[in-house]
Amino acid sequence: MRDLAHRLLTYEAGADKTSEPAESPSIRVYEKLRQSLIGFAGMAAFQSLAFRALTQAKSEAPSLWALQVAENGSLKGLGEFESQIDIDKELVGEGGIVLIARLLGLLRMFLGEALTLSLLRNAWPREVFDDRN
Repeated sequence: MRDLAHRLLTYEAGADKTSEPAESPSIRVYEKLRQSLIGFAGMAAFQSLAFRALTQAKSEAPSLWALQVAENGSLKGLGEFESQIDIDKELVGEGGIVLIARLLGLLRMFLGEALTLSLLRNAWPREVFDDRN
């Protein structure tokens, strides 16, 4: 799942070529997964998976401790702490990969490979996903 998370982050980093400051690739990947899963299973299901994924990711990426999952499943805490720059850097780097990989792993565990790939294809229609990703 880590390789797939890295691939999605790389894709999102390359997709935004505007000169305006934008969300980090990790946030964009997270939000696309959120929208896709909410459409499939509802907000409560995504919020529960996101909470579990973030809890697991915090042990590997300590800077993620400042983040929380809101009731709607979005990440909160990015703008509320003095160390926002460090959190943003962490979400772009290793922390973002860990968080997305944990979320993808939980999706695969609870939904299975086929449904997880279907959700990914829904969120990234131009990308090719197969069982080897």
